[in-house]
Amino acid sequence: MLIRAGYELTLGASAPTPMVAMLNIRPERVSDLKTGHVIVTDRRLAMEHYHDVFGNFCSRATLPAGVTKVSCDFVIEDDGKPDRQSHHAIQHDVADLPSDVLMYLVGSRYCDTELLSNIAWGLFGNVPAGWPRVQAIVDFVHQHLTYGYQYARATRTAHEAYQERVGVCRDFAHLAVALCRCMNIPARYCSGYLGDIGIDPVDVAMDFHAWFEAYLGGEWHSFDARHRVPRIGRILMACGRDAADTALTTAFGSVQLIGFKVHTDEVGEEHLDLPFNWPPDRLAA
Repeated sequence: MLIRAGYELTLGASAPTPMVAMLNIRPERVSDLKTGHVIVTDRRLAMEHYHDVFGNFCSRATLPAGVTKVSCDFVIEDDGKPDRQSHHAIQHDVADLPSDVLMYLVGSRYCDTELLSNIAWGLFGNVPAGWPRVQAIVDFVHQHLTYGYQYARATRTAHEAYQERVGVCRDFAHLAVALCRCMNIPARYCSGYLGDIGIDPVDVAMDFHAWFEAYLGGEWHSFDARHRVPRIGRILMACGRDAADTALTTAFGSVQLIGFKVHTDEVGEEHLDLPFNWPPDRLAA
């Protein structure tokens, strides 16, 4: 199946401001692209690209004073299957984990494992290790937190989400990641696209989505504590220890987000014949 995805961000700066953006897809999805994937700005900004320590493809530029629109529009091929389920995937002993996975066992800015360790072992210590334990964590977080945009707070940690019992998708992901790490299961935070594909349309504006991956049976597996069930059409943009490592934009100065639009839709092959990186009708000014 084909998915057409992209975004249009409108940013305002009072003075020239350096910025780092994670607005590309992850390198492992590049081979699935059926069109170009180019970040376009209406002010022809010079951009430098690099890979960070987590393997994310990042872009850096200096926003000029005033308003700048940043957009991208692309078509990508997807297998159209729900998230892979591997119910017999094992949990590794820490001593057997690859060295580059160990960083996903420790606490981080938003995943304060030191405050959740006793809670996690009390909740999941008797659950069989491996896939059943991660699924139990997903089920718990899904039931424990109430979702709502009105609950969004950029500074909320996993422990605060556990206490307050509310949040948005990033809070669901942070709490699940932290609980997994408390149980010695490597877990990393993921951000990207997830459209209403294979489900009834949701009557809210499209947004980027956060989920997590757990390392089981020698592989990373996608889990989603917000939705709980396997979904179709995830397009990974960035992953890291938590949201601090995967921010869409990080400005080194005062920048306002004036406009924000995201689209993710299943499309037909006729979209392969259209020009690349044009604003879709619903994104046009």
